[in-house]
Amino acid sequence: MNEENIVIAENLHKSFFSKSSKKTTDALTDINIEIPRGKLTALIGPDGAGKTTFIRLVCGLMFPSDGKLTVLGMETKDNPQEIQNKISYMPQRFGLYEDLSIQENLNLYADLHGVSQEERKKRFSELLKMTGLEPFTERQAGKLSGGMKQKLGLACTLVRSPELLLLDEPTVGVDPLSRKELWEILQKLVKDEKITILVSTAYMDEAELCQKVIVMHKSQVLAVGTPKELCLKAENRCFIVQPPAEMPSRILQTKLLDYKESIIDAVPEGGEVRFIARSEDAVNSIKNITNDLHIQKVNAGLEDGFMLLLHEYEDNHREYTEEILPVKFPDTFEISDQIDIEVNNLVRKFGDFTAVANTSFQVHKGEIFGLLGPNGAGKTTTFRMLCGLLPATSGFLSVAGVNLRKARTQARKNIGYVAQKFSLYSTLTVDENLKFFGGVYGLKKEKLRKRMEDVKEQFDLRGLEAKPSGELPGGFKQRLSMAVALLHEPKILFLDEPTSGIDPLARRSFWRQITALAAGGTTIIITTHFMEEAEYCDRIMIQDQGKMLILGTPQEVREKAGKDIKTMNQAFIEIIGESRSPH
Repeated sequence: MNEENIVIAENLHKSFFSKSSKKTTDALTDINIEIPRGKLTALIGPDGAGKTTFIRLVCGLMFPSDGKLTVLGMETKDNPQEIQNKISYMPQRFGLYEDLSIQENLNLYADLHGVSQEERKKRFSELLKMTGLEPFTERQAGKLSGGMKQKLGLACTLVRSPELLLLDEPTVGVDPLSRKELWEILQKLVKDEKITILVSTAYMDEAELCQKVIVMHKSQVLAVGTPKELCLKAENRCFIVQPPAEMPSRILQTKLLDYKESIIDAVPEGGEVRFIARSEDAVNSIKNITNDLHIQKVNAGLEDGFMLLLHEYEDNHREYTEEILPVKFPDTFEISDQIDIEVNNLVRKFGDFTAVANTSFQVHKGEIFGLLGPNGAGKTTTFRMLCGLLPATSGFLSVAGVNLRKARTQARKNIGYVAQKFSLYSTLTVDENLKFFGGVYGLKKEKLRKRMEDVKEQFDLRGLEAKPSGELPGGFKQRLSMAVALLHEPKILFLDEPTSGIDPLARRSFWRQITALAAGGTTIIITTHFMEEAEYCDRIMIQDQGKMLILGTPQEVREKAGKDIKTMNQAFIEIIGESRSPH
């Protein structure tokens, strides 16, 4: 075995045969990867890239169709059990026992791995201290916030010290503060215990903390290198542009994306728009959007290099076509005077516990309003009350002009809702789901048929009508959820972490659709843990421990967080940290 590399994949291939479709699908094609010992290595790539398949092969939970995979000097197909005895694996849905306490979960996993009583005493103490779970050992796992659950999952995975730790998207659905704490733990494990870590992630800021990054797409490896080496792929092609007065950055972003011959990618950032040009000369062609665009070259980041690699692959294979919605985006934008949601002194208690305390705000027609906060902050409770899914303990709440305390059913007719987890019927086809939910919304015959055609066109679902929804890729499941939510043409659309677990390509497409809906007058309320997505919002509210900490435009929130704050991620961590620190 090469002592420097703990995992070596040589011409690795993995395919799956589907009995229903009688087709073979390639999950991994000709993979050559080396994972260095004692370092953090990241796997990044869109949905369906093959990241989870590769991790499961390394674990010996499945075997290669072809090629060779060596882990800890042993071939996986010959020594799966011996390899599993020396590694630890935390899958996306880690199996915590919700009715057991933190301590009981740790004991259970220590029993499963045969950790002695003497050994576990010292190990538990280290793990509880490292994860900050010491004060909560008697609390049931089901009553922990999302971030605390992930830390407990990691602690259970580490009840014995492995030579190799495998983590499959450990921070999906976790807020920025908890993500930061989790990554501090991973870095400490590498430094102090010399553990090798292979982690797949949807967050580029997490991949930047690794010593090596592997970019995967459509079963292949597109690039391997340090974060800096991958950044350099987009060097001299990255720019920042300031939107004209009265134009939100998301509107300028959508206009830039129309210039496909010149622009590869564009995202709102810090009140401006960051974009990748196909060449330095291509920048000149976008100046006719408006005469007063101020464009400035900036250093490339890892996400720039990543997006460039994906688009170059798709250009070469002529497969990637982003749908352009038939919507004219406005040149200027003013928040409407019409109030679609009004909240006054909203309170929700569960027994003695106050989940939401005296919250007040308004949301206007056509506005994109972001509800942000750490796991357990009360934003999901607020969200559910706004949707009419949960009654308020006290306070006033009006949605689309209807008092929710008096006419909840009437108010729901004006509401579309997309849940964080895919909540449609997996065994029903795309068309069957649309028909079923159209009927629930009271749409009949010709009206239903027309709306089904409209939303399939809008969300690029044509050709998938007969496919069971459970077999759709993540990005398409999310499109179908959006199509269903908009069938009855609601005035207000509620989106609960709709982009959790979907890749940057799918997120770009999703936000183009949201921008188009808001431009057409639909009011959008969204929760998200991707802080860069807060830049698409007209205003955001940050909550913690049931209380509203700040309400304002993204620019106002960044300014309130501090003069040196450039990103919404930094602003969020600063505002939450300040509110929790003893004064």
